[in-house]
Amino acid sequence: MSTRIIRANEHYENKTDWLTTYHHFSFADYQNPDKMNFGPLRVFNDDKIQPGTGFDFHHHRDMEIITYVIEGELEHKDNQGNQGVIYPGEVQRMTAGSGIMHAESNHSKEKPLRLLQMWVFANKKGLAPSWEQKKFTKEERMNKLVPVVVSENTSDSNALHIHQDAAFYLATLESGSKVEHKLGSGRQSYLFVIDGKMTLGENVMQTRDAAMISKEGTMTIRAQAPTELILVDLPEKYAVNN
Repeated sequence: MSTRIIRANEHYENKTDWLTTYHHFSFADYQNPDKMNFGPLRVFNDDKIQPGTGFDFHHHRDMEIITYVIEGELEHKDNQGNQGVIYPGEVQRMTAGSGIMHAESNHSKEKPLRLLQMWVFANKKGLAPSWEQKKFTKEERMNKLVPVVVSENTSDSNALHIHQDAAFYLATLESGSKVEHKLGSGRQSYLFVIDGKMTLGENVMQTRDAAMISKEGTMTIRAQAPTELILVDLPEKYAVNN
């Protein structure tokens, strides 16, 4: 296996009066030709939104957008008539498809909100826009990697499904616990430490560190402290069909 560690201070940081965000790849005003995407994973943003603020209505298309709430309450509205609040441990999947307008804000007037938002290229353009969310409890993901988002071609009734050959796993690890993930031929993974301290093979990783892992093999993750992480399993090669 081949592993590249990206330390927390290597992510692009942008602060305003209402938002602190870390962009792992080029996004909005941050454009870095060396950080455009990792396979079909195009966006990985780590956002902290102040109470009562958020993103006004804006447009997306031809992306599978996955949002995970770490702390706080995220309110979602879109022009398809969907509206709801996403709480910690909940994952939202949105197919932007042929085009969708949505707004995201901190539902709380008192407490900040931390979330991850990740975009994956859809495998086909012009899909019908859609939206759904699901809660995955700490008990469900304790000391194991739980698939929370998988490909539409995967028969996993417990996970959300996207239009791409990709899978998102969440894990909450007790100190001293171990999990493994097998990377198949032609696959690669993006790992992010949401909070805590762990080792990936011989590499020590802490809060907000990330790793790009490629080449076939089995990765071993050991928690050195209580740790929460997300792992994205992706194809090395992918296509977007019209």
